[in-house]
Amino acid sequence: MRIGIAADHGGFELKEQLTAALKADGHEVVDFGDCRLDTNDDYPDFVVPLARAVAHGDVDRGVAICGSGVGACVVANKVPGVRACLIHETFS
Repeated sequence: MRIGIAADHGGFELKEQLTAALKADGHEVVDFGDCRLDTNDDYPDFVVPLARAVAHGDVDRGVAICGSGVGACVVANKVPGVRACLIHETFS
Protein backbone atom coordinates (compact mmCIF):
# COMPACT_ATOMS: atom_id res chain seq x y z
CA MET A 1 0.00 0.00 0.00
CA ARG A 2 1.18 3.53 -0.74
CA ILE A 3 0.78 5.64 2.41
CA GLY A 4 1.31 9.38 2.67
CA ILE A 5 2.45 10.86 5.97
CA ALA A 6 2.80 14.43 7.20
CA ALA A 7 3.55 16.18 10.48
CA ASP A 8 4.60 19.48 11.93
CA HIS A 9 6.99 19.82 14.86
CA GLY A 10 4.34 18.51 17.27
CA GLY A 11 4.32 15.13 15.56
CA PHE A 12 7.71 14.99 13.87
CA GLU A 13 9.21 12.25 16.06
CA LEU A 14 6.08 10.09 15.81
CA LYS A 15 6.08 10.56 12.01
CA GLU A 16 9.65 9.33 11.80
CA GLN A 17 8.83 6.26 13.93
CA LEU A 18 5.68 5.46 11.95
CA THR A 19 7.54 5.87 8.66
CA ALA A 20 10.15 3.33 9.74
CA ALA A 21 7.49 0.89 10.98
CA LEU A 22 5.38 1.17 7.82
CA LYS A 23 8.42 0.63 5.60
CA ALA A 24 9.40 -2.40 7.69
CA ASP A 25 5.91 -3.80 7.05
CA GLY A 26 6.46 -3.47 3.31
CA HIS A 27 4.50 -0.29 2.60
CA GLU A 28 5.67 2.47 0.32
CA VAL A 29 5.72 5.70 2.34
CA VAL A 30 5.49 9.14 0.77
CA ASP A 31 6.70 11.80 3.21
CA PHE A 32 4.96 15.16 2.81
CA GLY A 33 7.10 16.77 5.52
CA ASP A 34 8.26 18.32 7.51
CA CYS A 35 11.59 16.68 6.74
CA ARG A 36 13.34 18.18 9.76
CA LEU A 37 12.31 19.26 13.25
CA ASP A 38 11.40 22.94 12.98
CA THR A 39 9.51 24.52 15.88
CA ASN A 40 8.31 27.32 13.59
CA ASP A 41 6.53 25.10 11.05
CA ASP A 42 2.77 24.72 10.90
CA TYR A 43 0.72 21.62 10.09
CA PRO A 44 -1.40 23.05 7.22
CA ASP A 45 1.77 23.42 5.13
CA PHE A 46 2.14 19.62 5.14
CA VAL A 47 -1.37 18.29 5.76
CA VAL A 48 -3.04 20.07 2.82
CA PRO A 49 -0.69 18.56 0.19
CA LEU A 50 -1.14 15.15 1.85
CA ALA A 51 -4.93 15.47 1.81
CA ARG A 52 -4.89 16.53 -1.84
CA ALA A 53 -2.77 13.48 -2.68
CA VAL A 54 -5.32 11.23 -0.95
CA ALA A 55 -8.21 12.91 -2.77
CA HIS A 56 -6.48 12.54 -6.15
CA GLY A 57 -5.55 8.90 -5.53
CA ASP A 58 -1.81 9.55 -5.53
CA VAL A 59 -1.59 7.68 -2.21
CA ASP A 60 -3.92 4.99 -0.88
CA ARG A 61 -4.11 6.33 2.68
CA GLY A 62 -2.82 9.30 4.63
CA VAL A 63 -1.58 9.84 8.16
CA ALA A 64 -1.49 13.46 9.38
CA ILE A 65 0.04 14.29 12.75
CA CYS A 66 0.16 17.49 14.78
CA GLY A 67 0.30 18.24 18.51
CA SER A 68 -3.21 17.05 19.36
CA GLY A 69 -4.35 15.75 15.97
CA VAL A 70 -7.40 18.00 15.95
CA GLY A 71 -5.92 20.72 13.74
CA ALA A 72 -4.58 18.24 11.20
CA CYS A 73 -7.98 16.54 11.06
CA VAL A 74 -9.86 19.82 10.58
CA VAL A 75 -7.50 21.00 7.82
CA ALA A 76 -7.59 17.65 5.99
CA ASN A 77 -11.41 17.66 6.04
CA LYS A 78 -11.43 21.00 4.21
CA VAL A 79 -10.04 19.27 1.11
CA PRO A 80 -12.89 18.04 -1.14
CA GLY A 81 -13.10 14.26 -1.26
CA VAL A 82 -11.28 13.71 2.04
CA ARG A 83 -12.83 12.27 5.19
CA ALA A 84 -10.33 12.51 8.04
CA CYS A 85 -10.90 11.43 11.63
CA LEU A 86 -9.01 11.75 14.88
CA ILE A 87 -7.57 8.46 16.11
CA HIS A 88 -5.72 8.34 19.40
CA GLU A 89 -6.00 4.71 20.50
CA THR A 90 -6.81 1.29 19.04
CA PHE A 91 -10.60 1.58 19.38
CA SER A 92 -11.06 4.94 17.60
